[in-house]
Amino acid sequence: MRNHLLIGAAVAALAFPAAAHAQSTGSVDFDEGEIVITGSSVSTGVAGTIVPDTSKAKAELSAEAIQQSAPGQSINEVINRLPGVSFQNNDAFGSAGGTMTIRGFSSDRISQTVDGIPLNDSGNYALYFSQQMDIEVIERVSVNLGTTDVDSPTAAATGSTVNYRTRVPSEDFGVKLVGSAGEYGFFRVFGMVDTGNLTSSGLRAFISASNVTSGATFYREGKIDRQQYNARLYQPLGDNGDFVSIAGTYDVNRKNFFGSVALRNDAGRVTPNRFPQTKEERFYSIAPCLLATPRSGLADSANSCGSEFDRRINPSNTGNIRGSSRFTLGENLVLAVDPSYQYVKANGGGTATAREGTFNAGGTPITGYIGGSPYFGRDLNGDGDLLDQVRVLAPSQTQTHRIGVIASLRWTLDDANTLRLAYSYDRARHRQTGETGFLQANGATWDPFPVNDPLEDRNGRALQKRDRLSFAILHQIAGEYRGEFGNLTVNAGVRLPFMRRNLTNYCATSSASGFVECFNGDSAAQAAWLAANPTQTVPGVGTFATSAPQQRIFNYKKALPNIGLVYDLTSNISAFGNFSQGLQAPGTDNLYNSFYFPVTAAQAQPRPEKTDNFDAGLRYRSSTVHAQVVGWYTNYTDRLASAYDPELERTVYRNLGRVKKYGVDANVSWQPISELSVYAFGSLLESEIQDNVVLATTTTGTQIFAMTAGKREAGAPTYTFGGGFNADIGPVSFGGNAKRTGSRYVFDDNMPIRTGTGPTPASILYPAKTPAYTLVDFHARVKLNWAGLGEKTYFQFNLMNAFDELYVGGFSGNLSSIGANSSGTITSSSAPFVQIGYPRTFMGSLVVGF
Repeated sequence: MRNHLLIGAAVAALAFPAAAHAQSTGSVDFDEGEIVITGSSVSTGVAGTIVPDTSKAKAELSAEAIQQSAPGQSINEVINRLPGVSFQNNDAFGSAGGTMTIRGFSSDRISQTVDGIPLNDSGNYALYFSQQMDIEVIERVSVNLGTTDVDSPTAAATGSTVNYRTRVPSEDFGVKLVGSAGEYGFFRVFGMVDTGNLTSSGLRAFISASNVTSGATFYREGKIDRQQYNARLYQPLGDNGDFVSIAGTYDVNRKNFFGSVALRNDAGRVTPNRFPQTKEERFYSIAPCLLATPRSGLADSANSCGSEFDRRINPSNTGNIRGSSRFTLGENLVLAVDPSYQYVKANGGGTATAREGTFNAGGTPITGYIGGSPYFGRDLNGDGDLLDQVRVLAPSQTQTHRIGVIASLRWTLDDANTLRLAYSYDRARHRQTGETGFLQANGATWDPFPVNDPLEDRNGRALQKRDRLSFAILHQIAGEYRGEFGNLTVNAGVRLPFMRRNLTNYCATSSASGFVECFNGDSAAQAAWLAANPTQTVPGVGTFATSAPQQRIFNYKKALPNIGLVYDLTSNISAFGNFSQGLQAPGTDNLYNSFYFPVTAAQAQPRPEKTDNFDAGLRYRSSTVHAQVVGWYTNYTDRLASAYDPELERTVYRNLGRVKKYGVDANVSWQPISELSVYAFGSLLESEIQDNVVLATTTTGTQIFAMTAGKREAGAPTYTFGGGFNADIGPVSFGGNAKRTGSRYVFDDNMPIRTGTGPTPASILYPAKTPAYTLVDFHARVKLNWAGLGEKTYFQFNLMNAFDELYVGGFSGNLSSIGANSSGTITSSSAPFVQIGYPRTFMGSLVVGF
């Protein structure tokens, strides 16, 4: 059946490039010949949920399903109704961030793209969920549950990918206006204009803008303020699917942190110092404060005003420009080219205690950012002396300029055989600094970006707590083949990434956790400090020269196969299987930490994470039912884990070694009649760490281990399942979604949070895992066409966490419940911080379209 329908269906699919199923234009072009071959009524899915007929375990949501979510919602919350995905939103509205895993892979191991360009941070691969594109301009989102596309320009994905694409401008003039209001001070406006065809050749565009303001849900005095602008210009080239397009997004976000509390339930502590014990305890205030009053001639100490986590401002300015194009070069030859540029300016807030005096480096008074404090050598608070300590703003600042291109050449040999060659390039200039700035008298910031006008020391140098320049460079070539052999389709591909990390640290590295001493270009101060600290000793490694500012270059490459099969058992049922390998180059923090060690030490060459991923499943697709069940297995090697080192008082990275992961994902959507659709999904996840992990090596050479062998990875739920329905009855449509998320271990050693030293805890602060929880959401629309306002005008209502469940929200798994130092002392790890799950939240929207 695939052979008979291949040509006609592929041509029909390429005539509508908005119906995109993968990430880059080249992947879309290649995949659609495989996906859209059983008729458009099947390929468009059931009630917005799509199970593509590929060799990969994949699930998709169309605009129909996406738009049922609360306006302004993060796209990652929207995909929470897909199997394998577990997302914890920090608030109900999508502008405050969150935490995500897919098949247990944390978000820094998941590649997320928009129109093919990577959105993961180029340094640490983090995803910033509060900065995603407005869902009103997203056409479709797809999730590869266990593998990447062959041209994915990523150094981060050891497993899953999330791909979403911008809508194509309409051929007709149109306007969409959305006004939304909800609890906790939420107010959002969104507007979009489609120009319609501007020329006879079909040139058209859309432009949109949105603004969100709200409170910070739990922290009563906190605020969120976000603006976003989107646009796309689209020019079709002929009638065979060729086109050129340029799109752009710019996002400005200012928000307080909130809802992050220690995971402990001991008596005598209250929010925000412990996890709330009642629903009422979720909400809290922080008392107003004033900075310490300066007093001439006296040694003033800095107070804590302005240092509170919730008072911190988390600012970000992010933008990108995305090009995409498709050109038919010959009867069977198609070229796709997607260039891009991205810009990031962001920091995480935070303060430090600045010293007006100087630092004594072996008898030499110097200025600099030393021992975690800036020494300015000048009067900061205006009281005429140099005796004081002063609270200053001191965030970790990041500015990134990133360019990339994905090029793909498809050659159709005949009706049954297709080849593709692809090249991907990604170059990010990642500048990480740590300038300081003054605070207002009440602890608030004057400018959330102190890099704009940083404080200078007595020599006119801007002091920084870190100062490093990174270039993350990727060259990748890939090849892919698809063959049609009766009922059997074979996909075979390989990508070969060449990843270079060119890193320069302008500060001296003084610990294995990456702690640095910064002299900001003052060579005399640097020389004095190095002379006073000539060597460093690490048990098990040796004594070596102190790490001065330096540059190091790391190279990683590996051929990564991606092989899959689809066999049509009937016209509706297919069996499929896929094998792929994933690779994640070490992130910048881990690489900079390695600067502490001499280049000849094993610790100076962090190894990349690697995965072998296997999928096998069955799929049923008809005009009324889409269903899929997948069994999967992942063999993980050199998996990194973080641990808190009590001697260094910093987080350090350990190699967790080998991990085996396996599970089952399933989902089904059914539309028995046009007015009703239902769906259900579920996942089971198992993982087993194979080795114990070294926590420390004592001065006598004894190794102290975290007992992780045979234990389960932390941070990922043991299971998820849920379902929902949508009904459309005349002028009213409504639906509901429910999802239960299983328990999650806090530590990789699967031990409880405890106090005390040694193997016997003094007390248990929290059990080994967080309890399961269930969230139920409802949505409804009241159409206003009966009032003569047209089909595109309606009221929409969204109720999230309808039963006001009190639950532990997002957190990252931690390595061990204990820590150890070089003397062999074992201590309990501090209680990790987690997010409070968002409360019941109601919002209403008026959507006007014409």
